[in-house]
Amino acid sequence: MNMDLWKTISVAKKEKHRNLYLNYKNLRKFPHELLKDGGSHHLEHLYMKMNSLTTLPENLGQKLPNLIELYLHSNNIEVIPGAIGTLVKLQSLDLSNNALAIICPEIGQLKSLRHLRLTNNQLRFLPSEIGDLRELQTLDVSANCLTVLPESLHLCVSLEYLAADRNQLKDLPRQLCTLPNLKELSVTSNKLKCLPQDLGRYAELQYVYVDNNFQLYGLPSYLYTKVVGHSGCGSSAHDEEVKLLFTYRQMSIALPDEILGIGTENDPVPTLQEMVMRTIYRFFRISEKGLDILSPISLPRNLYKLLFYPLGHCHHCSRPMFTIVYPKCYPLMETPMAALYNGRTKISFVAYCCSIKCLQLFDLLS
Repeated sequence: MNMDLWKTISVAKKEKHRNLYLNYKNLRKFPHELLKDGGSHHLEHLYMKMNSLTTLPENLGQKLPNLIELYLHSNNIEVIPGAIGTLVKLQSLDLSNNALAIICPEIGQLKSLRHLRLTNNQLRFLPSEIGDLRELQTLDVSANCLTVLPESLHLCVSLEYLAADRNQLKDLPRQLCTLPNLKELSVTSNKLKCLPQDLGRYAELQYVYVDNNFQLYGLPSYLYTKVVGHSGCGSSAHDEEVKLLFTYRQMSIALPDEILGIGTENDPVPTLQEMVMRTIYRFFRISEKGLDILSPISLPRNLYKLLFYPLGHCHHCSRPMFTIVYPKCYPLMETPMAALYNGRTKISFVAYCCSIKCLQLFDLLS
């Protein structure tokens, strides 16, 4: 350790500094001086941007127990030790621009964490334990290699901002639509072909950015009154992976894989399976204990899960839908918003309804 660095850390420990700036110090290892002799119990904010760190010490939580903010942007960190979970007071963690391929499940132990930034790493998945972060307000996992987001994210009930731009996402878990405080969602430059039917149902969500998802042609009608970025969408034909398409005029709009059927005016009565699911849902919702009295073995797993998180809710009457939808298409160029785009978009808003009656009554502009 060079003398200037040693002096900076020594003074900070002696004078009980709360903030310590070790940016641009060409550090290859976490400074031992910071951890020895009982550590730095007064330190709350540690900034170590633009170094060459490859890992973190196992005793970080023991030696820096009052750390609130840890800023490790632009290092070469490949592994986060499980001991990260011992930083029980940590509120902000920035690991952007590193070499992370895995986030350890102990991340879920950071019960005070409010801001987590993991942009520009090599992550292929996020641990389900991320759902344990009930205080999390900001999550940015842009510029990784993610193909899915964990369903458990809906348990992050304080989440306000979620960004997953420039990944390989093919769909979004419908459970995200239940996040009560989500204000902004950005999933640009992915491989999305469709969006959850309930996206935008909650009034809190006001900003949705899906630009450059080239095979995305349909937006849930709830988004009509929101701020939506969709440039580049609808500029590429669907590939063979799309299982279910809704065709309107000469446009084909992909629907989520979970949908088993598309209702039309020629099928005024929903399928028997859909009617049974709606009956079970209504019965248990009005019972004293609700859906909780159902056991996972009482229904096939996929149907049991649907009762708690339906495919969506009718865009007209809000009734839950489980296996079949009745879609109604509104090309953006046929709405009052057309003047904003000069004929340069193929995007449509899609209303998902539960019956022919609701399909006929729904009006996007009313």
